[in-house]
Amino acid sequence: MAGAHLLELDNITKYYGNVIALRDVSTYVNAGEVTCVLGDNGAGKSTFIKILSGVHQQTEGTIRMNGEEVKFDSPRDALAAGIATVYQDLAMVPLMSLWRNFFLGAEPVKSLGPLKWIDKARSRSIAKEEMAKMGIDVRDTEQPVGTLSGGERQSVAIARAGYFGAKVLILDEPTSALGVKQSGVVLKRIVEARKRGLAVIFITHNPRHAYPVGNRFLILNRGQSMGSFAKEDITVEELTRLMAGGAELEALEHELEAAGAVSPGAHED
Repeated sequence: MAGAHLLELDNITKYYGNVIALRDVSTYVNAGEVTCVLGDNGAGKSTFIKILSGVHQQTEGTIRMNGEEVKFDSPRDALAAGIATVYQDLAMVPLMSLWRNFFLGAEPVKSLGPLKWIDKARSRSIAKEEMAKMGIDVRDTEQPVGTLSGGERQSVAIARAGYFGAKVLILDEPTSALGVKQSGVVLKRIVEARKRGLAVIFITHNPRHAYPVGNRFLILNRGQSMGSFAKEDITVEELTRLMAGGAELEALEHELEAAGAVSPGAHED
């Protein structure tokens, strides 16, 4: 459908019994763009991921791909539609080699009559090429993936999703457990994925990681959308205030000032 977004969420609401986990959340992402979903703990980010990845189904609202309504009854449905999710735990086996982790049971095979076996040479070559496309030069694909840094393991997971045909890549807090340098590595991989034409949904609680790479920002607070903004319409400072709830952040600043922890005007340059 002309003018339709690759993936669009329209007024998504999710109830768990009487508990409202998400209410009227709307946003979209297109190929070659990054939509960042920001929120503190308990904001609804996990529920958002589970709905998009087919783990849970929304109670109300519509999900569309290329203008056509879709429904994901299972993670298999979402994957078949081209939506791949890279979770924080990465689903990797630390003692297995990089190339085995890249394929995890989906390795290319050779065959002779009824006999089939893994084509190790081709598997290694593909893993090395795909990592190179993400800007990482892998010298030895036999090295255990557990010897890689956190940022490099995230890069393997992102390259793997792209190779297996993902159109939409959901990244669940990929920088949350990383230091400054390794976070930078992951942010570069997100930019590479965007350049390759993937639509990326970057889930994070850190606006300073989101802002440099994002095209659009959805802010969640206690299950409710605080708005969806194009980059040119919002600053990183405004993102931070909306995430925390502007009134709550100001109240905290006043409390700290009263306690002598922050001198008046300390937050101003």
